[in-house]
Amino acid sequence: MLSYLIKRFLLMIPILFGITLICFIVINLAPGSPATFQEELSPKASPEAVEALKKLYGLDKPIHERYLNWLKMVVTLDLGKSFVDGRNVKDKIKERLPITVTLNLFSLLLILIIAIPIGVYSALKQGSLFDRALTVFVFTGFSVPTFWLALLAMIVFGVNLGWLPISGIHSIGAETMPFHERLVDWIKHLILPVTIMSFAGLAGMSRYTRSSMLEVLRQDYIRTARSKGLPERVVIIRYALRNALLPVVTLLGLAIPGLIGGSVIFESIFSIPGMGQLFYSSAMARDYPTIMGILIIGALLTLIGNLIADIAYFIVDPRIRVKRDV
Repeated sequence: MLSYLIKRFLLMIPILFGITLICFIVINLAPGSPATFQEELSPKASPEAVEALKKLYGLDKPIHERYLNWLKMVVTLDLGKSFVDGRNVKDKIKERLPITVTLNLFSLLLILIIAIPIGVYSALKQGSLFDRALTVFVFTGFSVPTFWLALLAMIVFGVNLGWLPISGIHSIGAETMPFHERLVDWIKHLILPVTIMSFAGLAGMSRYTRSSMLEVLRQDYIRTARSKGLPERVVIIRYALRNALLPVVTLLGLAIPGLIGGSVIFESIFSIPGMGQLFYSSAMARDYPTIMGILIIGALLTLIGNLIADIAYFIVDPRIRVKRDV
């Protein structure tokens, strides 16, 4: 296992460089530039001023030279400075990353707590009213646009009923509140975005769990376990559920990169100052250093997610350990 991990870590290095190269080329080939964006904000800017901005940002150099300069900084853990406000990209990401990770971890935890038991119960009660209702819920979850659902929830629970706040993660003046009031205020601000973010994931995860559970329940070793007189609870939890979770492990590994990418829409809608909102505003402003800083973190999360999925497979499925030992 140790040698496998070392090989995977070594393989991640050229893959990461390849991803950054492709991302750097794509964002630099996109229409517009930081200089033209600032020219639009100042219509009276002269062509000489625009050229001076390009030279200031290093945009007058060939793209390969700009990539090598950026790569030299990244190797030293320097993500450069933002074209928008001149701040270090690393500092801007440090401020917003905890918010996005917290939001998505709560969403992922909610999905796991609800979706796995629902999927297992639906498989055990195949063809029942509950199973049919779950099927309707799944198709609804996949069909309804989440941004529309978010806007609808904001209108109903935030505007009409006034139960929940609809923007930000803290109320104005929250820093002066006692700790317990500040905690309650923070939880209220997270309810709507976490619930909406979990909606589509609940539908998909419960369906995957149900399908995997149905396949496992048809296996011979399940019939053998039941024929030995083992309690149904032991058969389901110890034998069936553990093997049914293998596809779920894969989904969890793929969900890790979504900790950043999946937040763009929701953080923009709910005005949450996280990585998703930062990525959107940086893309609109053509802030190349900030965009690349966020993309490289997303690439790292993708590679780490795949590695965690493989490790989880190794732990959950003993057949993989046997094959590698052989």
